[in-house]
Amino acid sequence: MEWRKCYLDVILVPLGFLITIAYHVWLWHKVRKHPLSTIIGTNAMGRRFWVSAIMKDNDKKNILAVQSLRNTIMGSTLMATTSILLCSGLAAVISSTYSVKKPLNDTVYGAHGEFMVALKYVTLLTVFLFSFFCHSLSIRFINQVNILINTPQDSMSVVTPEYVSELLEKGFLLNTVGNRLFQLGLPLLLWIFGPVLVFLCFVTMVPVLYNLDFVLGSGNTKTEINGDLV
Repeated sequence: MEWRKCYLDVILVPLGFLITIAYHVWLWHKVRKHPLSTIIGTNAMGRRFWVSAIMKDNDKKNILAVQSLRNTIMGSTLMATTSILLCSGLAAVISSTYSVKKPLNDTVYGAHGEFMVALKYVTLLTVFLFSFFCHSLSIRFINQVNILINTPQDSMSVVTPEYVSELLEKGFLLNTVGNRLFQLGLPLLLWIFGPVLVFLCFVTMVPVLYNLDFVLGSGNTKTEINGDLV
């Protein structure tokens, strides 16, 4: 019976999600408490210095600012376009009269009834939609920064470097979240072929993300700086 095959999906897939969520909760804690030990915190601090330097010497660096932000917008646009194209493809598969479970009859692990197949595709579609949403908002914030960073500075100006830095950080935060949701699509794609592959993919992704998120081999000097920041 179909319910007998569901136990792997019920156990392995949520367990993989929990491992990934636990890693990102720990990463968020590290970014808040020891930002310079992470790539995210180090880049955020560097961007704040960059905005301050650009706005202080705007007459000479305005072209540099626009070009740098344009490159970021192009990257977010590419990811947003890819996400919405994948959503369109998945929506076409879901609404198709062709039964998506036919090529999965020979799959070894997991349940592949109509409900489980629909759940897999709808979950994947939802993740890519949220990724598109995050990248779209990221483009919005960075476009605002693209204009405000060239605002002339005076004592009465309401557009301060701190305000522009906050907008830029919101844009990059949404960009990061959108990228992580897009990466989440890989194990969910493997879910089509069985929950075992999903679990293995989640477990493999954690050490890969760790190497991408943390400054490896940091010395005592950086630890002391982090202590001062806390």
